[in-house]
Amino acid sequence: MRLGTSSLSLLLPLRQSPPLPLLGRCCRSTLSANGGAALCRRLSTDGPVPRPATGQDSVEVLGQSYARDDFTNVTPKILAKVGRNLHNQSHHPLWLIKERIKAHFYSSYIGRWGNPLFSVHDNLSPVVTVEQNFDSLLIPPGHPSRKRGDNYYLNRKMMLRAHTSAHQRELVKSGLDAFLLAGDVYRRDEIDASHYPVFHQIEGVRLFSNHELFSKVQNGEQLSLFECGGRRTPQKQETHTLEAVKLLEFDLKHTLTRLVTHLFGEDVEIRWVDCYFPFTHPSFEMEVRFQGNWMEVLGCGVMEQELLNSAGAGNKLGWAFGLGLERLAMVLYSIPDIRLFWSQDERFLRQFRLQDVHQPVCFQPLSKYPPLHNDISFWLPESGESEAGPESFTENDFYDLVRSIGGDLVEKVSLVDEFTHPKTGRRSQCYRIIYRHMERTLTQQEVRLVHEQIERSAEAELGVQGRY
Repeated sequence: MRLGTSSLSLLLPLRQSPPLPLLGRCCRSTLSANGGAALCRRLSTDGPVPRPATGQDSVEVLGQSYARDDFTNVTPKILAKVGRNLHNQSHHPLWLIKERIKAHFYSSYIGRWGNPLFSVHDNLSPVVTVEQNFDSLLIPPGHPSRKRGDNYYLNRKMMLRAHTSAHQRELVKSGLDAFLLAGDVYRRDEIDASHYPVFHQIEGVRLFSNHELFSKVQNGEQLSLFECGGRRTPQKQETHTLEAVKLLEFDLKHTLTRLVTHLFGEDVEIRWVDCYFPFTHPSFEMEVRFQGNWMEVLGCGVMEQELLNSAGAGNKLGWAFGLGLERLAMVLYSIPDIRLFWSQDERFLRQFRLQDVHQPVCFQPLSKYPPLHNDISFWLPESGESEAGPESFTENDFYDLVRSIGGDLVEKVSLVDEFTHPKTGRRSQCYRIIYRHMERTLTQQEVRLVHEQIERSAEAELGVQGRY
């Protein structure tokens, strides 16, 4: 996970009563009857998960086959994570955080018929179209977030979602006005204790009609969500009235303050920071003071009206927020290494088998096995030498290769030295790879076998020339 993930969900920062009976509701029972249920059945990952596979001409994931092309860069190690759905694994720490958030929204926001206002969707397939992941969120062509080096593509048209916001438009289009969306997301990234190529997010969306937003305002019937001939300012979008945006912003910040207070306790200090996201304006990040430091916990904002218009909700205004489940779990449960979330070690898992999702728990570290480190140095490929794909060599190419071979044996990869030859101009880089097993002591002999495979594969797949 990228703990500093910025998205509502794409560009977001990373960062005690029993559960309600309604917590078990599945996606199919919460979507509206106007087609949303069929949409959810089509996208659901419920039931047995077919084993992903990669072939010479195709990639198979969740029972579907996708033709490979020059953009395909998903690896077997990553595909093996698809369908694990840690956020739905009972008593997993990510599940505990998700359930706490669900319970808060279910109990705090009740609809007119006494049902929970927010529906919850946590089993949508992570395989999405590039259009869903980027275009539907107004992320322009050529934007850096689209880079092949930062995402896992099945081909030029399909990918593993980089954020849960990829489903935002389709859920709004299905007729939903208030929902939470949780799921696994995938990004190529650096390797250390707080970054992992698969992580989990939860986001919320709420839409308001003219009546809903102004019903409690004196003479609210005279106010409007929209204005003609307006202009975009730092405070609002061109089509919105300032009164509507200020009310929406107040509701958003009040909602999130209640959520974070619920998670961190009544005494938590909160501050808001103005920021930028492509699909909200104005946009904000929330920071909380934790152990003496300010820490980003979520991003949010007023949804771009163009997004709502494209989803058939052009007569409403909306807000959205997104946060990373791993970041919250690592902070609230004192989990020191993001790889632990994927552990099947009973010593880890049994610590989170609680009677009540609100019960406090502090992770008790497993034995700390000693690390082993090996360095790797190589000349970078000159223009046209690399066979890694349509882009030149990037650090994420190397990180992903190391992850594919070393898996969770690799604790951290860091660039420790760079060199440019004074005569030839060729560039060299040296990386330090730290190996540490979470459950036993590694030997230098077995680490060396993995490291030598990384050296060979880097030369064959990335076009680098070894200096070892």
